[in-house]
Amino acid sequence: MRFNRCSNHHNPTPILILILLLSLSAINHVKASIHEYKNEGFIPRSNSFFFHGGSEGMYASKVHLNASNQDNSILGKSFIRFESIIFRRPKEVAAKQNEMQQSTGLVEAILVEVKNRDKIGGAYLNSDAICCTPKLASDGSCKVGEVIIRQDPDNPGWPKRIQTPFGGKSEEAKMVLHTVEINRTGMYYLYFMFCDPQLIGTTIMSGRTVWRNPDGFLPGKMTPLMPFYGFMSLAYLILGLLWFLRFVQHWKDIIPLHYHITVVIGLGMCEMALWYFEYVNFNVTGSRPIGITLWAVTFSACKKTFSRLLLLVVSMGFGVVRPTLGGVTLKVLLLGFTYFLASEALELVENVGNINDFSGKARVFLVLPVALLDSCFILWIFSSLSKTLEKLQIRRSMGKLELYRKFTNALALSVLVSVAWIGYELYFNASDPLSELWKRAWVIQAFWAVLAYILLLVTCLLWSPSHNPTRYSYSEEVEDIEEEGIPLTASGVKVSGELMERKPAIITDHVFEVIEEDKRE
Repeated sequence: MRFNRCSNHHNPTPILILILLLSLSAINHVKASIHEYKNEGFIPRSNSFFFHGGSEGMYASKVHLNASNQDNSILGKSFIRFESIIFRRPKEVAAKQNEMQQSTGLVEAILVEVKNRDKIGGAYLNSDAICCTPKLASDGSCKVGEVIIRQDPDNPGWPKRIQTPFGGKSEEAKMVLHTVEINRTGMYYLYFMFCDPQLIGTTIMSGRTVWRNPDGFLPGKMTPLMPFYGFMSLAYLILGLLWFLRFVQHWKDIIPLHYHITVVIGLGMCEMALWYFEYVNFNVTGSRPIGITLWAVTFSACKKTFSRLLLLVVSMGFGVVRPTLGGVTLKVLLLGFTYFLASEALELVENVGNINDFSGKARVFLVLPVALLDSCFILWIFSSLSKTLEKLQIRRSMGKLELYRKFTNALALSVLVSVAWIGYELYFNASDPLSELWKRAWVIQAFWAVLAYILLLVTCLLWSPSHNPTRYSYSEEVEDIEEEGIPLTASGVKVSGELMERKPAIITDHVFEVIEEDKRE
């Protein structure tokens, strides 16, 4: 199957370049455990108005906060801290208030563990209301003008409610510095809410919340990825050292394919090391270092691109069945460049964007080009493998044929596993819309890194440099035919002292066509 079957008549590269530029321009905040707020508006829901202030998986504190001095040490403590948060209401709303009143409007910060979300609102009172109404307050279940909260009997004091009132005719209300200790592991959601319709137009003018786990600022779902990337860095380092020793030992027999494999190993080492240091820095500071993150994203996109190109050129028989890629070189490079742009755009938005909600539609818009290009790679790879196996079988190059059969089996198995894993990933995301299974979420991302490493390892084992490169390297057709014992001219062979006449060998039309096709390519 040729590349043009995977593409239409229009070149997709300019569109992907535009997507990449839009991804860069859309980066407003560096992803962090420090959630920044700036002129954030409230949206209506039932009889309330709310703003989603953030959500993260949190582990319980290993050391309890010291009430007398909360900032002396944060090691081993898990908390959410509200810092310098200022609410602003419209000027005309403030002007209508009585300046002698202590509270003329109320904004509440509601912190709830996701499994206790049913304790927010009047569901237990057989009401769809979120804010308390005079009717509901008649039996003393709640206070008018406040969010209805039912306390968790197993965790006293939760869900948390932190109130910030507007005073008199003031347009602004500043939330006091407040630290909430997390004493139970779970997924926590933060909402800023108000019930008074007169406060419509109120915004969170500025401020931030700091979310910290016992061992650092990494969100709970990302915490296991730090040691994982450390382990993968070590795995790539070991593979790189072994490959380098083999490379040096047989440097006289190196073929161009070995240099391609070396590049992929080097990119993998850099990618994993950069992600590890990026996560370490994030864990210490609470903010993703944009420089390291951009480098990690770029190396990740490069490695994915070169890995797919490596599988493609190996499947085409580069250096084994054919000395060059011939006329398809430009198509291969175009597919690789297009894939790099699409992958870079997706990685940028996923890893350098705001940690708060990531638009599902935007993500689908960026995932689809990558998925389409991956499909093109798979189709082209297996189509090329089919042709390569056919040529080797015709030539009766049994050593190379066995090598490519092993490679084909490994690729087919990886595709089957990938399809099964994609199905599991879709099921996982569909069955966990509120991230209640956040402790297992890291496995989704880790799987693809492990699969890529295993495929690279298989390629290294099959095409490892050796003192006998003819078992997998390209040789002229004449040499191949002579190795198979098919002479091109009449000759005699002396056996046991007798001269035996050998008739001229006849090259079949089919073999001749294959040889001519290789020369054209």
